Amino acid sequence: MTTDSVDFAKAMADETRQRVMRLLCQRWLCVGDIVHEMRGISQPTVSHHLGILREAGLVHMRRDGKQIFYSLNQDEVAVCCGRLLRNFAPEVAEAAAVVVD
Repeated sequence: MTTDSVDFAKAMADETRQRVMRLLCQRWLCVGDIVHEMRGISQPTVSHHLGILREAGLVHMRRDGKQIFYSLNQDEVAVCCGRLLRNFAPEVAEAAAVVVD
C-alpha cells in the first residue's frame, strides 16, 4: 500500500500520532504498552490514533493471542517522505539521490 501524500500529511499533522510513531520505531508494542509510555493519554485515545495510522498504512500489526502489537512501517514513511521531497524540493531530492547512489 502506498499512502497518498495528503493522507500521510494528515496522519503526521497530530503531535500525539507523532509520539506514537516515535514509540513504535524499531519495536513492537501493544496498546497497553503505548498507553503506559504515553503517560496521561487514555487507551481509547491511543486506539483512535493507531486506527488513523493503520488506515494511512503507517503501522504494521500482528496478533499474539488476544493482543495486537504495532510497529512503525518505516518503509512506507520513507516512501511518503521521498515523494514529498521529490514534489516540493526536487533539487534537494536530486542531490540526495546522488549521495545515496
